[in-house]
Parts: sequence; C-alpha cells; structure tokens
Amino acid sequence: MGSYLDARHAGGRWLVRMDDIDPPRVARHADSLILGALETLGLQWDGDVLYQSSRLPAYSGAVDQLHAAGLLYPCACKRREVSRHPYPGTCREQGLQDGPGRSLRLRTTAGVVSFVDDIQGIHHQNVGAETGDFVVRRADGLTAYHLAVVIDDHWQGVTRVVRGADLLTSTAAQLHVQESLGLPTPGYAHLPMIVDAHGRKISKSLGAEAALLKSQPGAVLLSVLRYLGQDPDPGLAGSSVLDILAWATRHWRLEAVPKVRQLQVTSHKL
Repeated sequence: MGSYLDARHAGGRWLVRMDDIDPPRVARHADSLILGALETLGLQWDGDVLYQSSRLPAYSGAVDQLHAAGLLYPCACKRREVSRHPYPGTCREQGLQDGPGRSLRLRTTAGVVSFVDDIQGIHHQNVGAETGDFVVRRADGLTAYHLAVVIDDHWQGVTRVVRGADLLTSTAAQLHVQESLGLPTPGYAHLPMIVDAHGRKISKSLGAEAALLKSQPGAVLLSVLRYLGQDPDPGLAGSSVLDILAWATRHWRLEAVPKVRQLQVTSHKL
C-alpha cells in the first residue's frame, strides 16, 4: 500500500511484478491469490503484470554482458560450504570453466557503497567485505534475484523503488549490479515491515487477517494507514476502499512513515 500511495501521489505508474524465477519455490495459484487481494483492497496496478519467468532471455543477455566484461567467474562451491558471509573468494582465481553445476559470481570491489533511502536515511555497506562476490546465476542455471530485479527495473522504466525494509541490505548489491551493467540507479524508499510478536512478517503468518481482508477491506486499509503514520480521517470509518484510497492518495506524506525497519502488530488482527 505504501508503494501504491507513493506512486499515485506523485502521478506515477504502479507496477506489479511476479518474482517467479525459482520454480521449486513458486506456490501454485499464489499469483491469483496475490492479485485477488490487491483487487479486494482497490489497489489497481498499471499495465500488464510482469512474470519474471517470461524474461529469461534478457537475464541471459545480461550474464553474457558481464561475462564479456570479465566481471564474472565460475564457482564450484556448494551452498553448505559457503553459508557464512562474506563469501571468501574460494574460486575467484581458480580459472574454472563454466559448466553444469557451476554458479557464476559477480566480482565485488573494496570500498563502501552509499545511498540515501527516503525513509531509512543514509545507508552504507561495504559489499566486498560484508557479502563478497555474489551469485548472479545459480548452479542449477536459474537467475539470482539481484540480477533479475535490476534488469527488470531498467526494462520497465522504474525510477523509484518502494518496498519492504527486509530488502534494505540487498540494495547495495543491486547498486553494484547496476554499475557493472552501466544502468541508472532509481530512488529507493524502504517501508517498515509489519511483524507479529515473534518477529515474523504478517505476510508469512496470515490467519484471522485473511478473513478480515475479505469481510472488511476498508478496515484493513485504515489500519495499514495508521501503521504508515498517515493518521487517517476518523470520518473514513465505514467508507469504501476507493474513497479511502482517494483520501490517502491526496494526503500521502512519506516523511510521516516511521523510520524503523519493523513495526509489531498491537493485536492479533491488523
């Protein structure tokens, strides 16, 4: 909802993308459930929904470009062998040949990557020291998220990324991918995640909230507005989702969003 309001308040387009490039983890009919929830809440997107599974040739082309620039190298390490961070660079100078069972890692450099997040403030990260060379193509041939999201942001003309703060620490690596490919950098704003008493994202632990979403979508919107620091007009109680969203779009204040990474729910319901 935060990304929707930020885009609409600025007169921009709001895009929906399905990150379905990891088939073993794609839940059947999950896309329909997600889109149905957005429609119930009145959050209408612009254009067609982009399924990343339809973009595999573009990702392959980006891998070829990075390879030609000498920025990638094959890695034979198993995930269990490099579960710790940063990646120690075991295969960096091994001169291995690409092939089945080999991932491709993007070389990182020493130095701090800095960017200004419009909610969380200035963020600094030394990708080389904290993450190390990271995978852009997995050993099973699937494209890694860092590469896919950068390619699609550019292809869709995304100028502003508004997403959950759980991805804040991924941003520096994505900036490194953008720089390596000569792509522009969009603006970023990372919203606090709503979590339960155990620190789990509400999106991962829906129970009573699912029923509330169907029966009282307006109440859900008003509750989320409060979490976003927007102080909705009390007169909106009982209003339609379209009226609530129209008010929220006019009165959206990014500066009022809490500058934290997590917000805990105050009851068992939103």
